[in-house]
Amino acid sequence: MDLQLTDRIIFVAGASRGIGLGIAEACLREGAKVALTARNPDPLAETSERLTRTYGKDRVWSRAADMRTTKDVEAALSSCEGELGPIFGAVANVGIHPCPPGFELDDDTWSQGFDQNLGSSFRVARGALRRMMPRKEGAIVLISSIAGLRAMGTPLTYGTAKAAVNHLAGELARIAGKNNIRVNALAPGNIIFPGGDWEQRINGPRRDAWDRWVRRETPLQRFGTPEEIGAVVTFLMSPLASFVTGAMIAADGGQSA
Repeated sequence: MDLQLTDRIIFVAGASRGIGLGIAEACLREGAKVALTARNPDPLAETSERLTRTYGKDRVWSRAADMRTTKDVEAALSSCEGELGPIFGAVANVGIHPCPPGFELDDDTWSQGFDQNLGSSFRVARGALRRMMPRKEGAIVLISSIAGLRAMGTPLTYGTAKAAVNHLAGELARIAGKNNIRVNALAPGNIIFPGGDWEQRINGPRRDAWDRWVRRETPLQRFGTPEEIGAVVTFLMSPLASFVTGAMIAADGGQSA
């Protein structure tokens, strides 16, 4: 199926590994030109070099940037458009677990958790909309989490902020729709990739317990992959999803059903 993304420019935050990398590669396979950003410059440079060898120098652009700062977000978006051209799609793949379990969190930990998991998504979306609105074309995908669908025992800032990301997508969709711009949220389930939390767990002493857990909790009885998330994101950004906006889509093997 041709998703009609050939030569369209897609900006992907958090693209050096894991879900972000899966999204970037899915876009490249569809013929898009991809702008990669991540906080850590060294892994980003390694990823960019590898993708450049596979897909060509004219299709891969990268710049280290911290999505927690407006200055970095705006500089990355402006530089991308200056070197590649107008952005058609933007993916806000940002978020970590920056707080311990329980409710005894100091104010700084609470604020930083929300800034990382919600504020960064807003900054990427705001920057992309500033550029897309005058052109009256574009698509944005905010990467949420199934932890934002219901209470699942995750750190308070993570699940609560991801729930807010889902709401943010719906509100932005209402604002941007009149300008032919779509905004959706994608909530991944448990995704396994090299260097990720789940890989460390299943290679640890409790491997059998985690294997039983995923079979019990997930109807498909397995972990997901970055490639599977990338496939959903490319569809949501593509013109084939032209009537899909304000949606929150779970890609979790049925875990949240």
